[in-house]
Amino acid sequence: MTACSAAGAGGLRCHVVELSADPSCTGENKIRILVVEDDEALGKSLQRDLIAAGFAVDLATDGVAGEFLGATEHFDLAVLDLGLPKMSGLEVLRRWRAAKLDVPVLVLTARDSWPERIEGFKAGADDYLGKPFHFEELHLRLQALARRRHGHTPRAVLGQGVTLDEENQSVISDTGERTSLTAIEFRLLRRLMMQPGAVLSKTQLAESVYESEIDHDSNVIEVYINRLRKKIGESRIVTRRGQGYVFNADPATPE
Repeated sequence: MTACSAAGAGGLRCHVVELSADPSCTGENKIRILVVEDDEALGKSLQRDLIAAGFAVDLATDGVAGEFLGATEHFDLAVLDLGLPKMSGLEVLRRWRAAKLDVPVLVLTARDSWPERIEGFKAGADDYLGKPFHFEELHLRLQALARRRHGHTPRAVLGQGVTLDEENQSVISDTGERTSLTAIEFRLLRRLMMQPGAVLSKTQLAESVYESEIDHDSNVIEVYINRLRKKIGESRIVTRRGQGYVFNADPATPE
């Protein structure tokens, strides 16, 4: 997973965070959570406890980094502190919602007052938890948000001539032919289809399939890309030399 914080001159400083080897973290369908928390001790504690609970977790330590990660990566849930440096949590949330990002957001703040709660909900928060709190309550609230999201999330991701069936972990061609996918193939294709036309690097794709044991410099991603091409068509996934891969939603139009 990737942890980011704002660097000088408007840039971002990112590093890879190794996931725990705990057996509870090896499930095939992990929920990916973005935690945006500037308190280093609390942030790392939340990251550790959520990973132990079976989630995949990315950590940002300021508003600029959190807004960037939330806007450029796919997350199933977000835990967002309001009192952030660089950019307030409310502004982060407003920008996500303005960009039509519908990720469920649990707002986390020490300012546990009704005015703050009202502003958070107006900005698009889905739930609210005031500090201090017990991790068990946070865990239960996140589970409830995940269940709610599952009930309202579309079951299919569409590309011209290709439908990714999320419920049955398979891909359907324009002729109606259904092909089963492995867990990694499914997550990899979903990541590509969520950003058609965008160049995604091997590192971005490796992080998206949540396999911490994958060496980003190895050819593992290339192997799975080739498997997907055999299942959905060679022209669907285009290689950009030295950059990464692109999902071509319309293979009739050359990339």
